[in-house]
Amino acid sequence: MKNILSVLFGTALLLTSCQGDQGPPGYDGLDGLDGGIIVSSAFEIQVDFNQANNYEIIEPYGFDVYPFDITLVYILWETSNGQDIWRLIPQSVEFPDGILTYNYDFTQSDVRLFLDGTTNFNLLAPEWTTNQVFRVVVVPADNVDGLDLSNLNAVMKANNIESFIKKF
Repeated sequence: MKNILSVLFGTALLLTSCQGDQGPPGYDGLDGLDGGIIVSSAFEIQVDFNQANNYEIIEPYGFDVYPFDITLVYILWETSNGQDIWRLIPQSVEFPDGILTYNYDFTQSDVRLFLDGTTNFNLLAPEWTTNQVFRVVVVPADNVDGLDLSNLNAVMKANNIESFIKKF
């Protein structure tokens, strides 16, 4: 019995003292960054679209946006029972003479909100062009997997975002 225990002990000692090749170097955080917390940011902006601004607004973020961040823009579509109803844009409205689409694009430094479509923008009633409220949400790409991006409240809650309001 002593011999079996000695053999097992010797084998265990031999196997634990072996060393293989070192694996590839890894990152000390997020792709070489300093491993900080992934933070999302948001703001609201009130916009007037008109011929003077070519029916578009370019707004700088006012905070750092990283190359892989995703910008989502929601429009305040209506209010029901005191609750704001937000829709992810692009959003389209059909008129007798064509279609109006609220749309956006973004860079690492700003977001551009603009009207698009086939309707004559000059003939639109002020309710479609004046005091339009948008919520701009910048989300790290790591935080959007499996998230319903069309639901503003879900995006804001999942990323612990509190917004602030900009008026243009």
